[in-house]
Order: sequence, then structure tokens, then C-alpha cells
Amino acid sequence: MKKYLHQILIIILISCTTVVQGQSKEAKLQVWQDSLASLGRAMFSRLSEPERMQKNFSFVKTLVSALKENNSYQFAFPKLKMISILNSPDQNFRIFSWNIPLDDGSYLYYGAIQFATSNGQLELIPLLDKTFEIKEPLKAIVKADNWYGAQYYDIRKLGANSYVLLGWKGHHADYTQKVIDVVELQGPKQVVFGKNVFTDDRSLSRKVFNYTRQASMYLVFNPKASRFEFDHLVPADPKLEGNFKYYGPDLSYDAYYLDKGALRFESDVEVSNPARGDEDSFLAPNRRDVKKESGF
Repeated sequence: MKKYLHQILIIILISCTTVVQGQSKEAKLQVWQDSLASLGRAMFSRLSEPERMQKNFSFVKTLVSALKENNSYQFAFPKLKMISILNSPDQNFRIFSWNIPLDDGSYLYYGAIQFATSNGQLELIPLLDKTFEIKEPLKAIVKADNWYGAQYYDIRKLGANSYVLLGWKGHHADYTQKVIDVVELQGPKQVVFGKNVFTDDRSLSRKVFNYTRQASMYLVFNPKASRFEFDHLVPADPKLEGNFKYYGPDLSYDAYYLDKGALRFESDVEVSNPARGDEDSFLAPNRRDVKKESGF
């Protein structure tokens, strides 16, 4: 009898192993996604700042493990609403980006670029936020390990190996930013951010808009006109020029047109019924309203 029980147990163990091994890649990624969604919600909870950072650390490790699954590039992670996942228009890569709000009103940014590969194996470049070490962010051309962090919400093709990114960047206790940046592929596992493509100022490698946290800013791509449309920002009073917590839209609009690998500037364009900014989709709705001077 014991012999038969032993054989039955062996059969059950073999069957269970077969089920696990035979589990579809989709099902495995669904399990990874559930774990990530739980960690993601915790990152934006009312936990203390060190606890949120620890959850983020676990999120990063879990995301990398999930992406190591063969052909993970094909899985969209639809439950991860707390982060941004953008596919390039030509499906060559996708970019993950998200923020962690800090108690002093500033933010840390995290991201990675995953490339589509013919064999389904993982090819991933981590993005390391060095915002406060970049001395001239408007002119700096940086690599992935020296990233001017942002949470991206749109991507458009600019040239053969370059793409325009639109990003939201909570930056300071008093003001926030939106960014028009350019990412360029320069070879296997090599990318740079920033490029001198702005016709109104050829010294610029990216465009950064600063405005009060009490306002929203319109910055979207209009596919019909093939242009990026955005609010013209001004200080509430000329005497406050340079004090960005008093900047906001003046109800006029400017644009950058996609033009043969460049962004051609045009001021005072007509924009029909613009939707206001989408910052709320990148902020934790239950985050404490902490009004402290930024530690940075």
C-alpha cells in the first residue's frame, strides 16, 4: 500500500511540475503584473517616504524579473496605470517611466528602455535620474546614466533613429515642469537624450517649461497639423520674471512643427478647444499636501 501511495505522490508531483512548466508565457506575465500592480499602488500610498522608496526598490527588481521572461516585449502590462509605458512608433523599443513623490515636494524619476529583439531575449537600458547634477539641462546632451528624468506621456518619430518625447516633470514644491526632449539611438544599448533640433534656438537640446503647481499646461501633439502645440507661459507680473511659481498660461499658443528632422518654431498659432494638462494622471491622488522647502 505504501508503495502505491509513493507512486501516486510521484505522479502528482510530476503533474504539478508539468502544469507549472507548461504555464503559458502570458499567464506568467499576468502573475508578474499582479505583483507589480500591488507594489505600484504602495509606492503612491500614505506610507512613510522610506517605506515608499523600499516599495519602489522592490518594484524595480520585480519589473526586471518580469521583463526577463521570453518575449516579454509583447506584453503590454495594462494594469500598471501608475507608470507610463510608451512604444516607439516603429515598434523598435518601448520606454518605461515613473516618479516617486518625496515629502519635501520634489520627485525622483525612474525608467528603462526595452528593445524589441528577434530572439525574444531581454535587452534593457536603465535610466538613472541625475536631474540635480545636470548644470545646464536646456543644453545638456546626456546618456542613460545621466538622465534628465521625466514621466513621458507621448512619443513621436523625428528622424531615422531619433524620437521626440513629451514629459511631465514634477520638480519643486512651488512649480512644476513639462519637457520636450529627444532620444536618439546610437547603436546597440546606446542612447542619448537631447539634440539641437529647435529652430528658435539652436543651442537648445531640450525645451523645459516651468509654471506654477496651481496651473495646468497644454502640451500635446496635433497629428493633423504635424506639430506640438503648447501654452505660452508668462509671469503674473513682469516684476516676477524668473520666479516660476508665478508663471502660467496667457491663453495664447505656440508650436513646434515636425520638419525634416527638426522642430520648427512658430508663435501665436490657432488652437481649437485645447484640453487642459494631464498632470493628475501622474500624481498620487491621496498624497499628503506637504508644503516644505525643497531639500534640493
